[in-house]
Amino acid sequence: MGSRILLSDFAYLAPTTLAEALQILAEKQAVKILAGGTDLLLRMKLGTISHVDYVMDIKHIKELNYACLCDEKQCGSTANGAFCIGPTATLNQIAKNGDLSRLFPAQREAILAMAATSVRNRGTMAGNICNASPVADSAIPAICYGAALTLQSRRGKRIVALEDFFRGPGETELEKDEMLVNIALPVPPADSGAAFIKKSRVKPDIAKISLGVFIERDGTLIKRCRIAMGSVAPLPLYVQKISEGLAGLEMNEQLIAKTAQMVKAALKPISDLRTNQEYRRAISSVLVEEGLRLAWRNAGGELK
Repeated sequence: MGSRILLSDFAYLAPTTLAEALQILAEKQAVKILAGGTDLLLRMKLGTISHVDYVMDIKHIKELNYACLCDEKQCGSTANGAFCIGPTATLNQIAKNGDLSRLFPAQREAILAMAATSVRNRGTMAGNICNASPVADSAIPAICYGAALTLQSRRGKRIVALEDFFRGPGETELEKDEMLVNIALPVPPADSGAAFIKKSRVKPDIAKISLGVFIERDGTLIKRCRIAMGSVAPLPLYVQKISEGLAGLEMNEQLIAKTAQMVKAALKPISDLRTNQEYRRAISSVLVEEGLRLAWRNAGGELK
């Protein structure tokens, strides 16, 4: 049926199975997927989304609404399994899950820092990621935890690392006939910890700058580290080269200070309505130091 509620004509489609949704994507042009709708509907009302012929509401597809631990066979992730999130699981539904809170506390913290409760009751993590905004709070710790996305079409499935999913502001790896059907957070190993830090005007506001850190330790050595930042680049940023360079090094205050300065020097932030590039560059080193210390302590490490 047609609608003129949101300043443009479109047909509303409500498939009840994944197969039906994938068929729609394969056969029709200019389809926008509606899960929570907290961003899509606003952008359509404001006219900031280009041509839309169809809005496909996937909330009625029961098989896409889940947030739970799954094994390697189910998620195609790691031998330890993963916490899997369906595209229609709401932010609050995810945050209230006991397994997520226990295994991925930084992810839960990031979700709870997103918008008001009423928005989190409707919004989805999949939508937050697919918007491909540089300020996507849920994406920052998910990158640090090594999240993998399953993209599916009638042609089949493919798995993409979250940090490789973003092409630019509002642009992703999704082809026109594909949809995101699963987010897998690999279960962290023992002796690992993470941190999420966000600077904004008020807690639920859009981040001026955000940081995520994941560390796996081997005694006093860093076995693996992943640092990600939001609001400092055109897309959520995985600080890959610096992160990988920390492997095998002994954690101490000197290394923390040096790493923070390296990240600060590597960033090329922009100025926008929320803050300017000078603030983002200056505060970045403070956040990196704080995040590294917190993640290390959460991994059970001590600093001398």
